[in-house]
Amino acid sequence: MARQPVAVMLAGERTGGKAVDAPFDTSRLDALLEQHGLDVVLLTSGHNVRYMLGGYQNFNFGTMTAIGVSRYLPIVIYWRNRPQETTLIARGDEKVVIAGYEKEHGPLWMPRIVTGSYTTGDAVALTIEELRRHGLATQSVGIEMAFMPYDAGKTLAETFPQCRFSDVNRPMERLRARKSPRELALLRKASELLADAIVATFEKTGPGATKFEIIDTLRREQTERGLTYQYSLITVGDSRNRVPSRETWDAGAIMSIDSASQYDGYLADLCRMGILGEPDQELKDMLAEVSRIQDVARAPIRDGVRAGRIYADVEAAMAASPLSEHLHFIGHGMGLVSHESPRLTDTGPVPYPASDIDLPLESGTVLSLETFLIHPRRGFIKLEDTVAVTDTGVEGFGDAGRDWNRGRI
Repeated sequence: MARQPVAVMLAGERTGGKAVDAPFDTSRLDALLEQHGLDVVLLTSGHNVRYMLGGYQNFNFGTMTAIGVSRYLPIVIYWRNRPQETTLIARGDEKVVIAGYEKEHGPLWMPRIVTGSYTTGDAVALTIEELRRHGLATQSVGIEMAFMPYDAGKTLAETFPQCRFSDVNRPMERLRARKSPRELALLRKASELLADAIVATFEKTGPGATKFEIIDTLRREQTERGLTYQYSLITVGDSRNRVPSRETWDAGAIMSIDSASQYDGYLADLCRMGILGEPDQELKDMLAEVSRIQDVARAPIRDGVRAGRIYADVEAAMAASPLSEHLHFIGHGMGLVSHESPRLTDTGPVPYPASDIDLPLESGTVLSLETFLIHPRRGFIKLEDTVAVTDTGVEGFGDAGRDWNRGRI
């Protein structure tokens, strides 16, 4: 089959000769790559490509990358200490998509964009040409092991047998952990909109509504606010079943809504409590204790504090609580990816190494804090909050609705 035409778009041609800064700290990335012994990295995941491009994503592939006989595979080539030589390998018809994006949002910083890829084979062939053009010899190459298709990785390894291929996930996670002002604004907006949507769902839901119906309402509330619905986990009454079902929310019963959505690619993930009627004193005390543990988690957060301090303080507070046998806590980083760096525990529901427990928190890092109480008689009570680390403390994103919300009677 004849090879598709290849076009090269240079930064100067796209920006009118004006310099455009990278949307991330290139010196920080260079230092991380040096720390991990990587000379050049090839980024292929949707989240890292989008991050490197400052938010650009081919709209055709926002939810599905399969097309024709292969898949959409953008590849960002970044050379350590040479950001001016960064290259994006893109689809053959992406030149038009990029031009439209740049007209609306301003020029991409990417110094060089090569279009001509329609399959993973095309993408790798163009990548090999770029690597050879830069004189790749015996360098250490970082790839996203979990996001590099087998056919692409195999071809690269066979073409450059003298190179060492390693996973670049860890340095990229550490780079993304410290959010830019733009990213913080998006995460704050996402959380505020989600909190508002959850509260509105409580207010619009009355007795007899099934969890399927409640989820439909929640999805509409999120969509009307400009969010992209991801999922929801809901409990009603004393049930601990959080999956969608025909269970109904009945008069006097409690309900937890734990939901996630996206806003311009960035995640919001919150849990709030509601009741059809008025909570009795025991329910008030239980949610107050969950809220107190959340406050304990927030208290030590500030720039420079050892990340593991969060869990240490929370575990001590839960052990001293009269509800200790029912309490649970999870804390993790979030941004473009759920459960990203900083990773604070290796015993949570999503198993991964506690890689960041002894590292200092950094201003601009965003965390999800989750405290929940599973009671055999009263059911499932949970708060999940999103907070950002600042120089002097912590800022809550989307803190609305943290007390008992009322359903429609």
